Amino acid sequence: MEKNDEKMKYEIARELGLLEKIMLNGWKSLTAKETGRIGGLITKRKRMHEKQSRK
Repeated sequence: MEKNDEKMKYEIARELGLLEKIMLNGWKSLTAKETGRIGGLITKRKRMHEKQSRK
């Protein structure tokens, strides 16, 4: 995973209110739903960024 992707992952986790849980118990403490939400938002933001950079 790229450095920017890792940063984005933490930013999204913070926005969703999951950062404290991750910091205390690690990424494995997340439910499948929480992990999927983070992954989905990363994908969405990457697509938006690609669209903007093409213009």
